[in-house]
Amino acid sequence: MNKAFVKESDNDDDEEAAALALAIPAGAKNYITPAGYQRIKEELLQLIDVDRPEVVRIVHWAASNGDRSENGDYIYGKRRLREIDRRIRFLTKRMDLAAIVDPSVHHGNDQVFFGATVTYRTSDGATHTITIVGIDEFDPLNGKISWVSPMARTITKAREGDLITLNTPQGEQELELLEVTYPAPGEG
Repeated sequence: MNKAFVKESDNDDDEEAAALALAIPAGAKNYITPAGYQRIKEELLQLIDVDRPEVVRIVHWAASNGDRSENGDYIYGKRRLREIDRRIRFLTKRMDLAAIVDPSVHHGNDQVFFGATVTYRTSDGATHTITIVGIDEFDPLNGKISWVSPMARTITKAREGDLITLNTPQGEQELELLEVTYPAPGEG
């Protein structure tokens, strides 16, 4: 097989830097909760201590079998190794930029800041609950939104009982903040 057809892009680091820059606003820190930081750290350690050594072992074994040009274990193992190394670099950069913010310092406060869990009612009467988390932690299907999202930026610094106007692609929507909670110190 011709190497021209299997060569990976040389500008992977440039693409990663662009993705990193797009996610974090210019001049801002990568705010993250202690639990989110721990998850990134665990993934990084899993990649370094378990996944990468296993793939290296497979590639070493495949390379010892002779002809590498048609050796699927070798070719796909090397590709997987590049993917793991790329993810390790990405996670390391994210951890270097991370500013760990413990939301429990606001326990008992009714004002919305990073880490708040907010229950609100829309103008049609539906209630929703969201938690404002870091860029690397957001999970909209589980009610976790990034602190840079339009929703989070709109409700930040508002208080329980406030009526907030959220600009959406469908137009303005009025929200009533029903409850603002934070984890108790030591909870996570």
